[in-house]
Amino acid sequence: MNSTIELPLTSVTSSTRASRVASIDIFRGLTMTLMIFVNELAAVKGLPWWNYHAPAKVDAMTYVDMVFPAFLFILGMTIPIALEHRIRKNLSLPALSLHVILRTIALIVLGLILANAEVGSRSLMGIDPMLWTILALIGAVLYWNVYSRSERHKTLFLILRFSGLVLMVAMFAIFRRAMPDGHAAWISTSYPEILGLLGYTYFAVSILYIATRRWRWAPLAWFIAMTALCVASTAKWIPFPGHIPLYVWPFGNGAMASIALAGVVTSGIFVDSRSLRPTTLRQKSIAAISFGGITLLGGWLLTPLGISKIRATPTWCLYSIGCSVLLFTLLYWVCDVRRAVRWAAFTRPAGENTLLTYLLPDFYFFIASACGFTYFAEHANSGFAGVLRCMIFTALILALAALLTKWKLRLQI
Repeated sequence: MNSTIELPLTSVTSSTRASRVASIDIFRGLTMTLMIFVNELAAVKGLPWWNYHAPAKVDAMTYVDMVFPAFLFILGMTIPIALEHRIRKNLSLPALSLHVILRTIALIVLGLILANAEVGSRSLMGIDPMLWTILALIGAVLYWNVYSRSERHKTLFLILRFSGLVLMVAMFAIFRRAMPDGHAAWISTSYPEILGLLGYTYFAVSILYIATRRWRWAPLAWFIAMTALCVASTAKWIPFPGHIPLYVWPFGNGAMASIALAGVVTSGIFVDSRSLRPTTLRQKSIAAISFGGITLLGGWLLTPLGISKIRATPTWCLYSIGCSVLLFTLLYWVCDVRRAVRWAAFTRPAGENTLLTYLLPDFYFFIASACGFTYFAEHANSGFAGVLRCMIFTALILALAALLTKWKLRLQI
């Protein structure tokens, strides 16, 4: 594993203690696998409603609506592990803050590439938008790939990394999109895609954690505060969260931050090496199950405010948190206590090399679009045949991720 462990899309197993928490990587791998499947499933027609995101105007949530919260929850779990690992290296506060900022920017940059992929104007850029995205992503891969520390190839690796940075900067420089009034515009920042949302949440929760890390009760207090913010915003008691962009107020309406902070709380129960209590598996399990049960109860009590991922309601947050806490507790018992991990071997590339695995379906989509390949959009796109196609596609992506990882292609930001 690699030494940087701070992001939801990188390995979290390089610190000595974290390396024993197999359940974190497996939870991440399972979530990544499900995300690939449901993203592909979104284009399949004729399936029951619960196989898709619930519409914004409907008070409901499906298992699909719980994939993104699971990423946020894992993000929260990795934050204290990663930051404490760096603090033990005697990293200064300015250096630690810069570390968080740079990784936040990296996630946002990747998110903006994906979010703007299909809105670029070929006539204004002089290049097909799909090709623009492929080149920008290749630049990202070259820049954020983990290269060997071998002195023999050090110059070559520096050239590759620098070339990736230049390619990304060039793609951002030439990007143009057409506005409804006919004017040209640059990158749209209105929606930074999932990676960008993870980046903003990572920044928001990290600064809270760094500022109050000496108080072990602080993550729970911040979780309650963010949940209260989400309640107040959803109930329209306070209007400002919905009118301030994330680059000014990264907490949003509190929904994403509350889910990530729940991950921080759970990490404190199972992983925190500073913890004096709970000390036994029984105490850890009781604490986690109690926390998960309380969040589920809280979600049920807040159902009058609605249930919706798209509206980011508190019930959606709390139900997702409760399920994530209980699932992780089970995985911890199976994978770290019972040492039963072979059953999850298929998730290993997605859990250890998550950022690359995340980008592979996008590479496929943009390359297929650039080549005009539309076979699967017109065939095997409904019913059981469509589900089978999505399962095969997911398996192929995992296999490709495993192969590329074996070939030393590993992304880390």
